[in-house]
Amino acid sequence: MLRIVFTGPESCGKTTITQQLAAHYRVPWVPEYARTYLQKNGLDYQEEDLLKIAKGQLYREDRIGAGKPSMLFCDTDLITIKIWAKHKYGSVHPWILEQIQNRPYDHYFLCGTDVPWQYDPQREHPSQREDLFKIYADELQALGKPFSILQGDLETRLQASITIIESLATKIMDEN
Repeated sequence: MLRIVFTGPESCGKTTITQQLAAHYRVPWVPEYARTYLQKNGLDYQEEDLLKIAKGQLYREDRIGAGKPSMLFCDTDLITIKIWAKHKYGSVHPWILEQIQNRPYDHYFLCGTDVPWQYDPQREHPSQREDLFKIYADELQALGKPFSILQGDLETRLQASITIIESLATKIMDEN
């Protein structure tokens, strides 16, 4: 199974492109669990909630991936929670760090901030998107994760993603 993660700061098109690609390839996608958690429990979260969100994200990913689709598109992963925890609380739960090291993904798409900000009550940092984008890029590099940056309008991003995914799928098939 080809596992692809879409990551980046708030309001940069992760959910939209994840849904579009899942529809294009007719495979499932993993929604961001934090959104569901905050809708259910309220926006006044604490540091310990991030561990619950992380576990919920992985549970959701494992449950959806259990059907063994050819591809699985994830709207975020635990690197986002790590960045969120460090940014807001200055620390990250060790379990989250361990899971980041132990969960393999084939590729990350880091979504750029060149799409307009869209208000959502769950979003917290409209003026920090560029700074957060750099943090994401630095984190992916430090962890040695394979990634591509997506920029441009949503159609440009979609076409760039398809090109890279096709190349990855071909490479994996050739290796097997």
